[in-house]
Amino acid sequence: MMVDRGSRRACKTAPFRKFWRVALLGAAAAVATPASADTLREALVQAYLTNPTLEGARAQQRVTDENVAIEKAAGRPSADATGQYIEFLKQNATSFTAPARSVGVGIDLGVPIYTGGAIKNSILAAETRVEAGLADLRGTESALFTQVVAAYMDVIRAEALVGLAANQVDILGVNFEATSDRFEIGDLTRTDVAQSQARLALAQGDLQSSRSNLIAAREIYIQLVGEAPTNLQPPPPLPNLPDSIAQAVETALDNNPDLIAAEIRARAAGYDIDVAGASRLPRVSLFAGGDYTNYLGTLGDPGIGAPVTIPQVATSAQAGVQFSIPIYQGGLPAARERQAQALAGAALEQVILVERDVIAQVRSAFASWQAALAIVESAQVAVSAADLSLEGVRAENTVGNRTILDILDAERELLSSRVQLVTARRNAYVAGFSLLAAMGLAEARDLSLDEDGILYDPLLNYERARDSWWDWDRQPDPVTQSTRTVDIPAPDAEIPAESEPADAIY
Repeated sequence: MMVDRGSRRACKTAPFRKFWRVALLGAAAAVATPASADTLREALVQAYLTNPTLEGARAQQRVTDENVAIEKAAGRPSADATGQYIEFLKQNATSFTAPARSVGVGIDLGVPIYTGGAIKNSILAAETRVEAGLADLRGTESALFTQVVAAYMDVIRAEALVGLAANQVDILGVNFEATSDRFEIGDLTRTDVAQSQARLALAQGDLQSSRSNLIAAREIYIQLVGEAPTNLQPPPPLPNLPDSIAQAVETALDNNPDLIAAEIRARAAGYDIDVAGASRLPRVSLFAGGDYTNYLGTLGDPGIGAPVTIPQVATSAQAGVQFSIPIYQGGLPAARERQAQALAGAALEQVILVERDVIAQVRSAFASWQAALAIVESAQVAVSAADLSLEGVRAENTVGNRTILDILDAERELLSSRVQLVTARRNAYVAGFSLLAAMGLAEARDLSLDEDGILYDPLLNYERARDSWWDWDRQPDPVTQSTRTVDIPAPDAEIPAESEPADAIY
């Protein structure tokens, strides 16, 4: 089996691996003991070790591994033993030497010599599909990590939005009290008080909605990572991002696991054509056998003439070569071969389909990433401008040039700008990681998890399975590897007191 493209890919991803290496060594050690995932690295490691989707994919890959052993078994020697004990309840009246009982054993051996290439190509197809399964496993890891990154950033964003909403409620509460006091002394009208009260009520509703969204984000995090988020820290900058769409697409065409899996499956389908065609070719095998029968002293005397001693034990042995040549099978071999050719054609078209999808993913992710970066810059300018505008409106209100409504509008614009900035930063990070995933650069081996001894190696099971000759080579019964979340308390909408300010989440 060829596990290719990995060494070539490792050279291209060296900067990415180096970046994550130091951080993940500490993260992996932290997972060894019960601890909360406070950083993105720890969350990724925890998900890698305990997520049921990934564990299920690994088990499915082990299923694929066994297909190699199954196909190899068809080309190996086989041996069968039979035994029987017979009581002859009624004998033919003309049989004077018939026994009353017998016991016998037999052994048959067979070795296939030539099967028209069916076994050889079946093994090649199974080995090739193992390679495709390894690429699928890479894709599952990449997809899981992308989900974890998105969930991590969603929690940070939701916490920031709850903080902004709570701060807005506090500000509008103070505004409402001040407006009410000025109304009492006749400085403002009831309309001003009503406007302040309306904005406060809307802000309180927004706060409740933000808290609900935070709880939902934390639940998704628990579902993916397997533990509750606690004081999530700002994520590190993403390394190894491409400079252009062309560079991103080129990397993806070499490294994307979904595309690699589709290409390998197309190759395996070619072996299936040869397997189907082999059914019209001769079969040759060697055979040997032996039989032993003991009549247990019941094989009688014929009763004529001198007494005859009849042996009570009979043995026989035989060996030879057996061959068969198909003459006519009703068109079955041709139908199977045409069917295999059609499936191979579908597999080739699937390669183009996946390639198109990968290119679209990469280009879309690149565009989303660039757009989010531009929105971040614009939102930063908007926040600064809105903050300055609010200060000016408040100052002008003190001299009577601005109304209470002007202040309320300025505060709303500042909040909207901050919300847009927080969201844009989240979107930029998730889009950047999604781009790396589409390029095939966001998997467990890219994060150097192997350096701490926790990287799952699917080849260990494959090497065991393909070389297994013993019929009783049974593995221990499976046990659940992933962790349950039923004992994790339901999350609330409280924000850690030591969390970063909303404008500094990156």
